[in-house]
Amino acid sequence: MEGEINKFIEVWISVFVCLSYCYAISQIVSKGLTRLLCILPILCVFLFLPLYIHSIHLGSISAFFISWLANFKLLLFAFGQGPLCSDPSISLGRFVAVGCFPIKIQQKIPPKPLIQIPSNTPNQTDSSPPIISHLNGHKNEKLLPPKPLPGKPKYTRDKTSPSPPKMSYLNGNSKDNPTFKKSKDGHVFPIKHAVMGVLLAIMIRVYDYSEHIHPKVILLLYCFHIYFLLEIILAVAAALARALLGVELEPQFNEPYLTTSLQDFWGRRWNLMVTNILRMTVYNPTRHAATRVIGRKWASLPAILTTFLVSGLMHELVFYSMGRSRPTWEVTWFFILHGGCLIVEIVSKTFFSSRWRLPWLISGPLTVGFVIVTSFWLFFPQFLLFKADERAFQEYAALGEFWKNVTRRILQVF
Repeated sequence: MEGEINKFIEVWISVFVCLSYCYAISQIVSKGLTRLLCILPILCVFLFLPLYIHSIHLGSISAFFISWLANFKLLLFAFGQGPLCSDPSISLGRFVAVGCFPIKIQQKIPPKPLIQIPSNTPNQTDSSPPIISHLNGHKNEKLLPPKPLPGKPKYTRDKTSPSPPKMSYLNGNSKDNPTFKKSKDGHVFPIKHAVMGVLLAIMIRVYDYSEHIHPKVILLLYCFHIYFLLEIILAVAAALARALLGVELEPQFNEPYLTTSLQDFWGRRWNLMVTNILRMTVYNPTRHAATRVIGRKWASLPAILTTFLVSGLMHELVFYSMGRSRPTWEVTWFFILHGGCLIVEIVSKTFFSSRWRLPWLISGPLTVGFVIVTSFWLFFPQFLLFKADERAFQEYAALGEFWKNVTRRILQVF
């Protein structure tokens, strides 16, 4: 295990060097085909670099972060789009973090004032009412207090009483401000992920008794295992970026177990960073090209199917990095199946009014059940082909021994 960790470190040092080169290219070469040709060798290196690692955990993580996300972000970067180009003054540290981790820096939108004061107006005293520009372009006029309605008492306030609280510019409630919500949720996420970590540890212990458990139950545990593991890995990556760069990050999952439809699951709840990257790199260009052929109304349908096809191929690449086994293409068919069902769902919503749609208590369990059943059929059997569960347990044991040796060496030093 120690050798695999050393390889993992070497791979990520190489990633840092390659992304530093891309950052320097952005300062010299303008966006377009020339920049794409300059970073094309980096795209090829990122495609094969994770194959240097044989660990099933470290290899899959590296393939997902480097071969998939980083390469897709660099493709957008070559043409001046995507998260790497969202901030023209981005530093090298943020460029590398955004380039190789599944994070997206949250854009801070300053609150809009209720009344905008022209810059050419004279200074005002606190006692004078604010000056606003007249809507039809005439000269500036003082804002007079509104006249009370008939039968309504005039509002008066004692000067000694405290001032009413300042309201948010959105709807009068400061707690509804998006910035407040993000910071509040940021304190909730560690508790949720701690619970997931405990449940994941319990499931790993349950696997020791797998010979006494029905195989379908084991596959169901694999569903939760992958979801918990992805949540924790992405949360750790986001927490590191937050601690090192001091930025607020957008969440990667949005409670997928509360989904109402396949469109809701894949578009707004599951692995949002991948969804956004696929939307910009595959969906939007395909839809733009299909619009010229079949029109704007139905152009989204081939774009959806193409996006799911690309997602399936990238999952095949991640699976190959994990097992080094020849692909059977069942994972690709899993995503093609979901893309086709999503198209049927969208077309059905187009032809049927909202009154014919199923309530959430029915559509939610049906959607989650469909995802789980199709995963049992096409997705999870691929893990069993290269004995991913056995190799994972071996790595857990080797990792425990590794940390024991590290702790022993530290104690010997002190």
